[in-house]
Amino acid sequence: MDPLLQLLEEHALRTPADLAKMLNLPCAEVERRIKQYEDDKVILGYKAVINDDKVDTDLVKAVIEVKIQPEREGGFDRIAKRIAKFDEVTSLFLMSGGYDLLIFVEGHSLRQVAQFVAEKLATLEGVTSTATHFMLKTYKEQGVLMEGGEEFERLKVSP
Repeated sequence: MDPLLQLLEEHALRTPADLAKMLNLPCAEVERRIKQYEDDKVILGYKAVINDDKVDTDLVKAVIEVKIQPEREGGFDRIAKRIAKFDEVTSLFLMSGGYDLLIFVEGHSLRQVAQFVAEKLATLEGVTSTATHFMLKTYKEQGVLMEGGEEFERLKVSP
């Protein structure tokens, strides 16, 4: 991966001038490459990682495993694109293993997430089964430890 993209993943708030110094490149070159990555849809957006426990949000998050019957012409893509359009869906992945899709959803209550699964997701043509798992606590999000991640703690190993 381009070292510029690696730096942007970890330090998206750095200015192009700072990134240029870190990469030993002219600032104009860094700005040009960032713009090109944005135009080419390599960079799709910039987001902060929020510790929900520290802010006053009442979001309920869940992970849903979904089995689907692939379509003759579109395989998994058509139904996955349809599911991705729901407002409750924050992430969606095609998976190997026992389930076909892995969906991350958010709602304002357990009832809202359950209604999404029962009324919107499970009723879609091609969906054969779902398994919903509610997230109780976040320890690490997008590579960022939520609490006390600065200290190295060695795991105990027993013989």
